[in-house]
Amino acid sequence: MNTSEQAKFIRDSLPPGGLFAGMEWKISPVPFPLGENLAREIESLGRVLLQFYRATNLLYRKSVEGKQPEWVARWLDLGKPVDLIALQRSPAFKNDVPRVIRPDILLTENGFSITELDSVPGGIGLTAWLNQTYCRLPIADCQSDKLKILGGADGMIRGFESIFGDAKQVHIVVSEEAKTYRPEMEWLAAQLNGQKHRTFNIQHSTFNEFAEGDAVYRFFELFDLENVPNAKKIFELAAEKKIRVTPPPKPVFEEKMLFALLWNRNLQHFWRQELGEGFLAKLKKVIPYTWLVDPTPLPPHAAIPELNLTDWSQLKALSQKERDLILKVSGFSENAWGARGVFLGSDLSQADWSAAVDAALANFEKSPSVLQRFEKPKQVDANWFDFTKNEVVPMKGRARLCPYYFVSGEGDAARPTLGGVLATIVPADKKIVHGMSDAVLAPCST
Repeated sequence: MNTSEQAKFIRDSLPPGGLFAGMEWKISPVPFPLGENLAREIESLGRVLLQFYRATNLLYRKSVEGKQPEWVARWLDLGKPVDLIALQRSPAFKNDVPRVIRPDILLTENGFSITELDSVPGGIGLTAWLNQTYCRLPIADCQSDKLKILGGADGMIRGFESIFGDAKQVHIVVSEEAKTYRPEMEWLAAQLNGQKHRTFNIQHSTFNEFAEGDAVYRFFELFDLENVPNAKKIFELAAEKKIRVTPPPKPVFEEKMLFALLWNRNLQHFWRQELGEGFLAKLKKVIPYTWLVDPTPLPPHAAIPELNLTDWSQLKALSQKERDLILKVSGFSENAWGARGVFLGSDLSQADWSAAVDAALANFEKSPSVLQRFEKPKQVDANWFDFTKNEVVPMKGRARLCPYYFVSGEGDAARPTLGGVLATIVPADKKIVHGMSDAVLAPCST
């Protein structure tokens, strides 16, 4: 195949209903290459992130018990309803962590930067389809040892299938809020059905016919429970151990402030003990310094670490050059996913930046925000195929990588496996990298 034929093959392989409702992207005729070293580093990251989730889970529990600082649980519980807090603290979910771990990784001049973790990620079906489709391209590079698609043709599909234990029936419950992603999950379920001893069903948020021994994949955010009528039934059955549910009903894993806790000096002994020196150093190398924007007054002689500010309102007075900072809603909010509720200080006027800071301070008790150092993504080379002109268009862009790690097995024996990596490349003039019609989406290769 030549480049034109490869691009057309990919386009023509799209399922009839598409993969995202009402969304399109630019097609690259080849996968996005990472190189052996970066690919190996990303593959090894799953173990580190799973241990971080386990340590976070323990930190919250110990805080509730009074064996770690009380402000940890207080911060993580801000804005949550009491019944959800009770679920999070329930013995039934004591050791449960999400079984799909997806970091958002930006490629920078200094390596890479993990800006956040997503425990209810979109893109699982899309990445599975991309891997499968690009692996079918009859070109030498895709078949050689020098350029392998990470996860292979079925890594995403096998990985997703592996997280449900011995359940005979899996219900993927997709909320109205997440309906954009329903087509990709329908495609994924169709691939899985008939392969093994279990069935996969896509369900609306009104479905309640769960049988004992079933598993549920929760494709809805916890802030949206009022609009998910069957959530209560799902969590009740899971608490009674009649069904399995993942991700567990623990909003702690949907908070971006976890990175602020990682950097908090008061907790360094805990992190060192639970992560080990090597994993802690690895995380601090790739996670940008993060603060929780807590308006509690400081003593007159105190300052916010790294920023040298004595009051959060002083953020507003920083010059544009000093505002290489991202302000974003931490979690439990309709503005905490996608590119919503994200403010890049250096890209805003003084008035708009000041308004964002004021809103973050005013909403702390209900919906806290975090501040994060911003490392500008480096420029990368990408190509997309213009079907109107029938030609390849080179593009200077900025890339976000989304690896998908699937956690299978129980307890201490649980292990993460990399299923695949989705690359999103946006034009170089875009400041924030996220899915858009101008973006190139492609699977990653070595």
